[in-house]
Amino acid sequence: MTSATQPSPAAGPFASAPGEATLDRISAVRVSLVRLPLHAPISDAKVLTGRQKPLTEIAFLFARISTEDGHEGIGFGYSKRAGGPGLYAHAKEIAPELIGEDPSDTGRLWQKLVWAGASMGRSGLTTQAIAAFDIALWDLKARRAGLPLAKLLGAHRDSVRCYNTSGGYLSMPVEQVLENTSLSLSRGIGGIKIKVGQPDTRTDLRRVRAVREHIGDDVPLMVDANQQWDRTVAARMGRALEEFDLTWIEEPLDAYDSEGHAALAAALDTPVATGEMLTSVAEHTDLIMNGAADFIQPDAPRVGGITPFLQIMALADHKSLSMAPHFAMEIHLHLAAAYPRATWVEHFEWLEPMFNERLELRDGRMIVPSRPGLGLSLSDQAAAWTSDETEVSG
Repeated sequence: MTSATQPSPAAGPFASAPGEATLDRISAVRVSLVRLPLHAPISDAKVLTGRQKPLTEIAFLFARISTEDGHEGIGFGYSKRAGGPGLYAHAKEIAPELIGEDPSDTGRLWQKLVWAGASMGRSGLTTQAIAAFDIALWDLKARRAGLPLAKLLGAHRDSVRCYNTSGGYLSMPVEQVLENTSLSLSRGIGGIKIKVGQPDTRTDLRRVRAVREHIGDDVPLMVDANQQWDRTVAARMGRALEEFDLTWIEEPLDAYDSEGHAALAAALDTPVATGEMLTSVAEHTDLIMNGAADFIQPDAPRVGGITPFLQIMALADHKSLSMAPHFAMEIHLHLAAAYPRATWVEHFEWLEPMFNERLELRDGRMIVPSRPGLGLSLSDQAAAWTSDETEVSG
């Protein structure tokens, strides 16, 4: 692990001029690269088709922002498989841009950070690195207000329906998947999602049937093909899966095939869900405006944080879409609670060792915590998994 303290840059043209409305200033920014090991290698359809190797760890970029008045916020982004060191390197480069700024100016600071790395683009790695800072700024804002983030944004509910994904991977035999579903439901989780997309579609259908018979007709069930079907297979499998009364079919096609998703959504009774792999508001706009999803699944760390996520929420609401944010329940619980239409949040217990707090599950729902901000603090285990760290101060 390395640590460095760098001086802040001179105020540039995008720095806010001092005024009565500027109540505080950012005094320090710390960025950390944390590697979370998984208990066992995880495989979905991308592994079975040979496109990826089994997932063994997740790299997290943490940002901690402190102000002159003693306020602090925590945010994070992540990368599965390659990309973590790249996120960290870009974050180190742009972190000095925040020193001396008013932490309340979330929209302007997002623009400042994206323009700092604009030659690398406005999606992908550059915006995912910004996400950690943006989420930390929103966490700080809510903490300073003494409110849970959901309440700061304007909550429509104090709990959100939740479903489990981590117990339904293709690397698990069906007997283990059934055992995992029972455990999830006993913990208070409301729905079950399992992975599909095997080379032999009959195997997928047998696994789905086994899970449906195991949990009964009243428990919501979803499937996720992780982009591994072409249009023909997706149409055939969509029709074959209709009998199981699924809540949705997730990522049946390539993430950028908005035309194909739109045609499939129009042809099937089962709702189509997608969007998790997209990394900008513009990409989500194309998806939404083409009618390519019944459930939109944005991921705040992937699209650049809460600031752009709120833009996606507004457009999805305008188009009367349901929403089920991808992964990172610790962040997305608050955002889902602030969405006016039907929402789900995805339960993954993988991140729990990195935080001192736990989210409460009750009667099929995840409860919005009463703690200010995201309601999270980093654990000693997160510190032990930190492989590199840099601090910038004024």
